[in-house]
Amino acid sequence: MKRRNIADPRLVERYIRGAVMPRFMQRLRDIEAELARHQRLLDHLYAEVRRTHGHDPESFRRRWCELARSWRFDDVNELIDQHNEYYPIERNLPINPRTGDYVTVGGRSFRRERPDLDWVLERFPATPDERRAS
Repeated sequence: MKRRNIADPRLVERYIRGAVMPRFMQRLRDIEAELARHQRLLDHLYAEVRRTHGHDPESFRRRWCELARSWRFDDVNELIDQHNEYYPIERNLPINPRTGDYVTVGGRSFRRERPDLDWVLERFPATPDERRAS
């Protein structure tokens, strides 16, 4: 059986790169997991508010808006900020000479939007009958 020569630095580098998930991929995975976690928690909370206040639309709206305004996305927003800052460097994205910005990835910006009150209300509206499937 023939043994590979691992003294070649290129082979060692390829081996290491292939064995370790790049940081941008891990961070994107973490962002998606955190957003899914927020979605699940909000879904349970929304159902509870609907159960307790669904009979009175104004009471439901007030309570849900109060909870939605107080919802915190600090951890996931920190990951998103890191992604938006480091992704183009980690991926060696070229810069568009006309715009001076990084090129798009798959026709869209690599930047992720931070979830906030609008993100919550888009998925869980303040009127219980308008709930969108997401």
